[in-house]
Amino acid sequence: MSSPSTPSTPLPFDQLLHAVGSRRSSYGYISGLALDRAAPGEVWTSLKYRPVFVGDTETGVIHGGVVTAMLDETCGMAVQLALDGTRSIATLDLRIDYQKPATPGLDIRAHSVCYRVTRSIAFVRATAYQETEDEPVATATACFMVGANRTNMLTRPTEHEFGTPPKLEAPADTTGLFGNSPFARWLGIRDHDDGTLVMPFSPQIIGNPILPAIHGGMTGAFLETTAIVGVTRELGASATPKPIGLTVNYLRSGRALDSYASVSIVKQGMRIVAFEAQAWQDDRAKPIATAFGHFMLRRTADTDEE
Repeated sequence: MSSPSTPSTPLPFDQLLHAVGSRRSSYGYISGLALDRAAPGEVWTSLKYRPVFVGDTETGVIHGGVVTAMLDETCGMAVQLALDGTRSIATLDLRIDYQKPATPGLDIRAHSVCYRVTRSIAFVRATAYQETEDEPVATATACFMVGANRTNMLTRPTEHEFGTPPKLEAPADTTGLFGNSPFARWLGIRDHDDGTLVMPFSPQIIGNPILPAIHGGMTGAFLETTAIVGVTRELGASATPKPIGLTVNYLRSGRALDSYASVSIVKQGMRIVAFEAQAWQDDRAKPIATAFGHFMLRRTADTDEE
């Protein structure tokens, strides 16, 4: 007979909730993402404000990739709690719409609902907020494949159940590229060549530790960072653009390898820029993910247009 820690038969909801809460992704554990409350197909999470999550030290606003990763994982939890614990899941696509910058110093919360499950696909929507869900920082919709592979994370031994997350620190920036972005430095993102960036593989960015595979949110954060750097450089802008929306399509698992990414401008207007970005590993012709999104241009670094 299988034990609750290695489910091959459907789990009662209380056991399923315990399995989901105690077997988060490696990044989810390291980041300190907490599962606060849950119901079948519905999850509330929280993430404490930490200096390492900051995307711009001049404003103290956290990196958009932190929000992306939080929403991705919260959506995944909701899907798992809409199922029975016997099948693996994988993110197919994730769309993030940024409503407003997160207030520096405040924790972020997320609420996700898996509102429909078919034989192969689960559909989810989520909101990231701080003080009230009626004033979202970002909203998201996502699709997950059900039974994507045989690496069900709920079957692995519990490694960090209810442990205190480790202290996170961003290394010094020796190039100046991410001097104001602790989170980009923590990810280790740096220039590669020909306008591409590289994100070295490390255990801290793992999503599924069984494969192991890079967390989908980390891939999204990498693509967003690449887009910001590339668009700013190509336009010669004096201030980084403001993310409006980002849709990430996951094409292959990000393996335990370094990842590379590039961006191209699809259309440039007076205020809005549309871009496409792609990430790959050992073969550029086989991307692990692509992204399409829009940025709002800022006239100066301290301009934040509505």
